[in-house]
Amino acid sequence: MEAKTNAKPSSLRWAILRQAVLRKSHENPDNQSPSAIKRISRKTHQGFNLIPGQVVEDHVDEESNFRDVRICYTLPVDGSPKLFVKQRVDNGADLSDFEVSNRYNVDSTGLVCQWPSEEVLAYFCLSHADMFRSKRVIELGSGYGLAGLVIAATTEALEVVISDGNPAVVDYIQHSIDANCTAFGNTKVKTMTLHWDEEVTYNISNTFDVIVASDCTFFKEFHNALACTVKLLLKDAGPSEAIFFSPKRGDSLDKFLDKIEENGLQFSIIENYDSEVWKHHQGFMADNDSWPSYDKHHCYPLLVRITL
Repeated sequence: MEAKTNAKPSSLRWAILRQAVLRKSHENPDNQSPSAIKRISRKTHQGFNLIPGQVVEDHVDEESNFRDVRICYTLPVDGSPKLFVKQRVDNGADLSDFEVSNRYNVDSTGLVCQWPSEEVLAYFCLSHADMFRSKRVIELGSGYGLAGLVIAATTEALEVVISDGNPAVVDYIQHSIDANCTAFGNTKVKTMTLHWDEEVTYNISNTFDVIVASDCTFFKEFHNALACTVKLLLKDAGPSEAIFFSPKRGDSLDKFLDKIEENGLQFSIIENYDSEVWKHHQGFMADNDSWPSYDKHHCYPLLVRITL
């Protein structure tokens, strides 16, 4: 019988899930063709267009067949260097992405795209450089790490660690660090594979003046581990804080903040934290054509400031 090649995306996703659970490479679930199961479509996301970027290099890896690009970001501050960020833009998810997620107990959303909240975080950091000067900074769940790279290149931070729990994502970040090494001045910049659900054993507990993160509160199963990680990493001597940008996404953000309080941390929420970001937000709310299906609870990141 001929294998199915036109199955619905939902059917393909269930097939991928079944294959990931069974871990039997020889099995062909639901009679789907291997090529259909291997790749499924991924949702693309629009951004706030705060930091202009254009593709300057386009490359297809012969082994993985993924399409990688290098994007040149022009930072909207005079005298700032251009930043080059390597990321995947292939319109598919590979089974290996799910296998890595299972192996390391992490999600694979960092490989999907440059998320809108990450761009807002990067823009905010660029506009508030003083809060990072001479500080030790870590970005959690960084994805492709635009915000961490911006901090490293423009704020005169002492050290910037750009971390993610997915080692495939960390590889992309390292490529970008190498490509921008001349832009960092005296700032020490490095990557780290950091899992929130493990005890922090990297000799970095009680180390950081500032933690930054964007859109890291969606998965509720990671809330307590993330809150514990924030508490462990923040310096308890001198002022320190975590800066999160996250949409409400139903009750997800509220549930995370419950865990923040349970871990003895304090927080404040700011809705209108930057005039330019707010102007873009209001424009999207007024004009559905500029960002179709824009919903403030799922698209607009609130600023959450967390302290010990």
